[in-house]
Amino acid sequence: MSYRTADSLRPVTLDDVRGAQKMLTGVARATAMEGSRHLSQLVGSPVHLKCENLQRTGSFKLRGAYVRIAGLLPEERAAGVVAASAGNHAQGVALASSLLGVHSTVFMPNGAPLPKISATREYGAEVRLHGQVVDETLAAAQEYAAETGAVFIHPFDHPDIIAGQGTVGLEILDQCPEVGTIVVGIGGGGLAAGIAVAVKAVRPDVRIVGVQAAGAAAYPPSLAAGRPVTVANPATMADGIRVGRPGDVPFALVEELVDEVRTVSEDQLSAALLLCLERAKMVVEPAGASPVAALLGEPGAFAGPVVAVLSGGNVDPVLLQRVLRHGMAAQGRYLAVRLRLTDRPGALATLLGVLSAVDANVLDVSHVRTDPRLGLAEAEVELHLETKGPAHCTEVGRSLREAGYTVID
Repeated sequence: MSYRTADSLRPVTLDDVRGAQKMLTGVARATAMEGSRHLSQLVGSPVHLKCENLQRTGSFKLRGAYVRIAGLLPEERAAGVVAASAGNHAQGVALASSLLGVHSTVFMPNGAPLPKISATREYGAEVRLHGQVVDETLAAAQEYAAETGAVFIHPFDHPDIIAGQGTVGLEILDQCPEVGTIVVGIGGGGLAAGIAVAVKAVRPDVRIVGVQAAGAAAYPPSLAAGRPVTVANPATMADGIRVGRPGDVPFALVEELVDEVRTVSEDQLSAALLLCLERAKMVVEPAGASPVAALLGEPGAFAGPVVAVLSGGNVDPVLLQRVLRHGMAAQGRYLAVRLRLTDRPGALATLLGVLSAVDANVLDVSHVRTDPRLGLAEAEVELHLETKGPAHCTEVGRSLREAGYTVID
């Protein structure tokens, strides 16, 4: 079953976004905007964080989902709605449906984080696990819609969804009237398109910059081709923007209204998430940290005042642990080393003494004494160290080699 209808192809206007804002009164929060002293100093002008990670359900997705479902005809509501998502859209559809008294079925991949599955159920949706990747889950949801008559709620490719997400742009203009640049993450493009529609209609001088993860960047080649193209096997820790093909509706708006689309690396995403947590005291998922990653990547490229949209905060604790460690390693604050030493009493204590002398904090030690790769009198040690930056990492490595240890790269 195709979700493409004449209604889904209509243009999105400022009036649509303003209508969505009225509809969302008392439903979605007007989320806070917080200044960032650290980023302001880095960029050289005021930087504000638009905190959609503090929105109900933990992301901006509630806005579009509610507007879309609220606009259904009575007979469509009676048939229920169905969606496919690994997390944020699932929770937005679940809560919006519950608030409107509509039955919702949400298909999620088998590998979806357990906290997101539990939250979706708690918001009122019937959750069905299907497939290993979102594409398989999406196909199952569309098949369900064809069989049951339930209305398929696309995560980004519909004017009502875009109008709902565009209310973020109206709030930005209200909270920071002097804004010069808005930086926002892009997956399918619904949020960026909605913000651009709202902001450019009122302040055409404001620069809109979209940000994609380099491993899932479908917009740069699509913009170059003048049409949506598919990127095979998109890969990034930022699952909120891991989309292989732009939506037709948001693509047309992004092409017309968004000034630039940038890409960021996984290291930059990790560093941005760590910065949000340490400096801004904000729990943000990797997709939500992508605008901050862009600011860190080239701080001089953004005319202020800058608003960076933290689009979501639904991060799996296990992923958060890995990403934080990755971010610390990228900043030279975490170092893993493997080395060989002579297997004799006191050898490990001597090694730890060398590390203590250079002020490296040992977080974890793995000591292997029996392995076919090792000589009869050898042991292998893997150490996880807390360090103070790239220069300190270099100093630690040099000290180990000067002490006669063989460091294994």
